[in-house]
Amino acid sequence: MDERKDALPTEGSAKCAQKWRLVGESMGHYRLFLVLTLGFCLLLVDGFLWHGPTAGLTATVFAWYALFLAWLGPGIFEKRSNRVLLAANLFLAASMALGSNWYFRAWNLLALVVLIPVHVTAGLGSRPWWDPWMLGERFKLLFQGLFGNLWACFAAAVPDKRSGEKPRRTMAVVLGLCGAAALVSFLLPVLISADALFAASTEHLRRFIGMIHFSDGIQRLFWALVFTPFVFSLLYALSHPKRLCPPEEKKILQADALGFVLALAAVDGLYLAFLAVQSAGLFGGSQYVESLGVSYADWARSGFFQMVGVTALNLSLTLASLSFSRREGRAWTALRWLCGLLAGESLILLASAAWKMTLYVSAYGLSFKRCMTYWGMIMMALFLLAGLWKAVRPEFRFCKWVFPAALAGWVMINCVPVDYLVAKNQVDRYLNGENATVSVGYLAYSLSYDTLGQLERLEGEAPVSRYDGYGNGEPLAELLERRRSSAEEECRNWRTWSLSACLAAGGLQP
Repeated sequence: MDERKDALPTEGSAKCAQKWRLVGESMGHYRLFLVLTLGFCLLLVDGFLWHGPTAGLTATVFAWYALFLAWLGPGIFEKRSNRVLLAANLFLAASMALGSNWYFRAWNLLALVVLIPVHVTAGLGSRPWWDPWMLGERFKLLFQGLFGNLWACFAAAVPDKRSGEKPRRTMAVVLGLCGAAALVSFLLPVLISADALFAASTEHLRRFIGMIHFSDGIQRLFWALVFTPFVFSLLYALSHPKRLCPPEEKKILQADALGFVLALAAVDGLYLAFLAVQSAGLFGGSQYVESLGVSYADWARSGFFQMVGVTALNLSLTLASLSFSRREGRAWTALRWLCGLLAGESLILLASAAWKMTLYVSAYGLSFKRCMTYWGMIMMALFLLAGLWKAVRPEFRFCKWVFPAALAGWVMINCVPVDYLVAKNQVDRYLNGENATVSVGYLAYSLSYDTLGQLERLEGEAPVSRYDGYGNGEPLAELLERRRSSAEEECRNWRTWSLSACLAAGGLQP
């Protein structure tokens, strides 16, 4: 048998080789951005993964957009939606370095995890930003970009072998040294913990070279090297969108509207009965409520969280019914009426929940959870009005208006000094005699440093137990001083610095 017949043709071999070759820019360009990508990954590991959603994340997000802009150019922000999303993402990232409330930091981190991939892959997908199925498509494109071009990093790092030229070993040496350092930094602590004699023998050596800090730095470098191929793969995919081919759009399945009509009729009837009972209690007064064996105060100050929850379920049911029903016949007309009725009932439920919440706040004062519930009620009311309009005009694009409203609402609540308002309300109520206690521990530790200025209005020499009934007799002034010392400690590291902590450490809060 002739072996030459089984060999690949010359042109076929060339095509296979070209499949893994970088195209579009010079090799120097790719290598420059490979180094910049490694620098970004170092910042990602050091600033965010090692310290959480703090100022390190702010620097990481700003560095990502600088790298993103340098790679693709300013043309990616020609659309207004891309510019708005850029401003929102940068603001949410900056909030990590402005405030110190860990609830907002965690929620903003989740928002960035969703919004940044949506923004980055905006030019690759076929679905517009207001399409509810856009999220699935964008994240699929993101994973294709992260894992689809891993070879690009190595193609840029390893120099091309030219004919008649001796192969270079620089990259092999660098990778080998990095791998050796990473393995040693990982295995050495394991061996030290496994054998006491080995630990004692290497104690002086570890002290001499500062192995703890060295090992920590090597670990960060190791994880940065791990992340670099994936980030560079995404960048290469973004500049070559033909490699990310979204699937063809499938037609949404639609069912007979009669099934939704029956379900909505039952739900509407249940809510009518519930609202009738609520109205009887509201207009009948305390005598009617207490005649049924229910305390009027307990009835008026409970149930608001459940009511807000069911309105979210009602909105989902309304949108599902309008989206997945066939738009024909009398059943479709009845469905629209029932959806409108359900949206109206939900708005009344929200108003009742707001009334009960106001009674509760008037009795016990504000808290972070109660403030966020008020914000949630306002946003849900806007969404229900949009759902009601969709029942009137089925062609109305719900998500096209709700998505920007939700983003704007979240940015606005981030601008409100919620912790300061809560602390001021609680301290005012205590000083005015409306409350017998003030939860010093909750205000000082569960919320941000913005509460310390208001807590200083209380008598500092008095023990904390005098205000909230807890504690071991520690004076309030010592507790506040400890919190300010903690804020000062955070300000010493740029990764954990925040404007809130800086003001608290200097005693410059209102």
